[in-house]
Amino acid sequence: MHIEFRHLRTIQAIHAAGSLAGAADLLGLTQSALSHQIRGIEEQAGVELFVRATRPLRLSPAGLRLLAAAQAILPQVAALEAEFANLEAGRAGRMHVAIECHACFEWLLPVMNQFRKAWPEVDIDIRPGLAFDALPALRREEVDLVVSSDPEDLSGILFNPLFDYEPVLVTAAGHPLATKPGIEARDFATQTLITYPVDRARLDVFTELLTPEGVEPLAQRPVELTAMILLLVASGRGVAVLPDWVVRSTARADMDIVTRRLTRGGAPVVKRLYAATRSAEATRPYVSHLIRLARQEAVKLQRG
Repeated sequence: MHIEFRHLRTIQAIHAAGSLAGAADLLGLTQSALSHQIRGIEEQAGVELFVRATRPLRLSPAGLRLLAAAQAILPQVAALEAEFANLEAGRAGRMHVAIECHACFEWLLPVMNQFRKAWPEVDIDIRPGLAFDALPALRREEVDLVVSSDPEDLSGILFNPLFDYEPVLVTAAGHPLATKPGIEARDFATQTLITYPVDRARLDVFTELLTPEGVEPLAQRPVELTAMILLLVASGRGVAVLPDWVVRSTARADMDIVTRRLTRGGAPVVKRLYAATRSAEATRPYVSHLIRLARQEAVKLQRG
């Protein structure tokens, strides 16, 4: 037996209308065409679907079983059609974001909150990209956007610039380095460096300054939370290097800390944050909107 969606819609229409004539009007068919369709279904099934000569037209037990199937299946089909239509129109989809920047989670949360209000039919999620290789995951379509400060030349991946920032030294107000206008790699050789608990390849102070200059800090202390890093720095337990916007958004006025520029070869160290996406999806409306929201939120951070 071969049952089609049109057969399910037919049995549902007849049940709703109570007559062949009414069902034909609902379906936009002639009564003759509808009768022919019903005969075809009954011949395939080998059973009658209606109790003849009743008004309103009444379904047989077999017809009631077919009606139950129609009522279960057709709403699912309609929902699937609507979902596909939204996907085609760019109103629905998935936006799973991975973050390589340890300090970016709090910055990204208000962005995602604005995004979910604008795109309620897009499935959103944030995954910290520190425990896995986020960019390969992007290429494998396991995530849809990666926040990264380290662009790579990857086929099929587009790095969309978000904003520039400066990694700055954070130290207690009374620390000897607080009087220096610019901090060089050699200044860390006698310092305990407080960092996030991530690989050195993800820390600006190492990638942009210490490793190229071949300098090691006296000691390194990993700390998970930005607020705790600042408290330890203010207590004279070490120094830290954080993005300038992170310090502005997290530090309190009573912490007695100062920031100083990192310099290499006399020039300030400047980094850029990117939103990496698959090139084929970069122009999707909701992808473009998320990147625009991220840039707008960054402007607020830079203003402090």
